[in-house]
Amino acid sequence: MRLVSETRGIEKLRQIRLEFAAEIRGSYEHKAKPCTLCESPGICCRDEHFVNVRITRLEAAAIVRRLDELGEYKRNEVRKRAGEAIDKYELSAPGDSLVKTYACPLFEKGIGCLVHDTAKPLPCIAHACYENEADLPPSELLEEKETLIADLNRRVYGKRSLPVSIPVAIAGQPF
Repeated sequence: MRLVSETRGIEKLRQIRLEFAAEIRGSYEHKAKPCTLCESPGICCRDEHFVNVRITRLEAAAIVRRLDELGEYKRNEVRKRAGEAIDKYELSAPGDSLVKTYACPLFEKGIGCLVHDTAKPLPCIAHACYENEADLPPSELLEEKETLIADLNRRVYGKRSLPVSIPVAIAGQPF
């Protein structure tokens, strides 16, 4: 296995995200209710009974880089929310169960997703308000891209690791 640098991995991750987002936008998103028409903007991100997104160490690195660009105050604010989510929802590193949910610390009311354009996780990109189940993007599409990211993560860090919840990933806890 040929290792790649974290910087190169994040570049490749960005390309996977862009391709996935283009496919979702072009083939599926037009069948969903636009976020601009939502009665409760961001409720899907703030709903502690709904969010259960898990990410790789590489995705966490991309998110942290974006938070660093936003400045120390904003980064610390998000990390504080992540720590609070870990405590409130009893999240832990790889032991996180897929059934544990949480409110996403990356969503900020009035702004939206702080990493929307640069590091938004694939399940978040795929999410939209679809009224008909038949209009949802196929789960295989997401699984295919998540497999690519898991393999890329292994090429960057030299080992396989389980994805963890966003709060655990960005709070600085080891994977």
